[in-house]
Amino acid sequence: MSKVPLTLNGAELLRQELHRLKTVDRPSVITAIAEARAQGDLSENAEYEAAKERQSFVEGRIVELEFKLGSAQVIDPKTLNADGRCVFGSTVVLEDTNNGDVVTYQIVGDDEADIKHRKISISSPIARALIGKSSGDIAEVQAPGGIREYEVVDVQYI
Repeated sequence: MSKVPLTLNGAELLRQELHRLKTVDRPSVITAIAEARAQGDLSENAEYEAAKERQSFVEGRIVELEFKLGSAQVIDPKTLNADGRCVFGSTVVLEDTNNGDVVTYQIVGDDEADIKHRKISISSPIARALIGKSSGDIAEVQAPGGIREYEVVDVQYI
């Protein structure tokens, strides 16, 4: 079984979602199914069908989260000692060599990726290009518009 890399924060978010699914969503779906069942004929009962679909989604997500958390390799970025190299969990400050724009990203697991919060997936093209790079190195990223170059300005473990 392969390990699923997660940051400490990402694992906690998945645990919270799992807890909510088990303690809030699952009981509310059970109640909705019971109420729909009480209405009589199930063959033409849209509320019953919707509740059963919701139950299927909730149960599937619970199984998925339990598997991911069970096979997780939780990494605390604050405890990393990577000698200034870009690794999973590190926060990287980059400068676009074409236009001088500076951006900051944290390299996280697939489930944690959120570009709005500047978190990029370890499997994204930019993260793959950054792994192993240090401050001052140039990373070439194959983007839809062609190859883009970024200079690694700083690597932090926060």
